[in-house]
Amino acid sequence: MNRFRICFVCTGNICRSPMAETVLRSLADDAGLGDRVEVTSAGTGDWHVGEGADPRTVEALERRGYDGSRHRAKQFEADDFARYDLVVAFDRGQERILRAWAGDDADRSKVQLLLTFAPDAAPTGGGLDVPDPYYSDAGLFDEVLDMVERACSALFRQIEPALRKGQS
Repeated sequence: MNRFRICFVCTGNICRSPMAETVLRSLADDAGLGDRVEVTSAGTGDWHVGEGADPRTVEALERRGYDGSRHRAKQFEADDFARYDLVVAFDRGQERILRAWAGDDADRSKVQLLLTFAPDAAPTGGGLDVPDPYYSDAGLFDEVLDMVERACSALFRQIEPALRKGQS
C-alpha cells in the first residue's frame, strides 16, 4: 500500500510543525484514512533535536482536543526529500532553505508554504508566513493553531479524494 507522505518543516520543530503534524494526522484518522497518509515534522535547525514540543504548543493543542505530548523534534536533511511527496514550510525563510537543499526541480516542487492551501487564514499584512510563536506568549500559539487548523483542513480536502481512491 502506497501512502501519501507529508513532512511539515518549521525552524526548530517544537512549535508550528508539531501543531500541523498533529492536526493533519487527526483529520486523516477522523476520516478513517490514517493508514493512507504518513504525517511527520522536522526543523531546518538542530537546536531542539530529541526534545518534546514547546509546552505552549502542547497546551494549545490540548485546549483543542489534540495530543501533542509524544512529539520529539528532529532535523530535516536533504536526503529526506526522497521520503516525502510533500514538504510543507511555514514561512519564506524555511521555504528558501528547503529549496536550496533540494537536489533537483522535482524535490524543489515538493516544497509548499502551508498558507498557500488556505490564503484566507493568513495574518493581516503577514503575507503567507505563519508567525513563529516561540518568542511570544500563549495567545500567539492559539492564533497560530487557528491558521494551522484552517490550512490543514484545506490541505486535507485537496488530498482526501486521492487517499479515498487509494482505498478501493
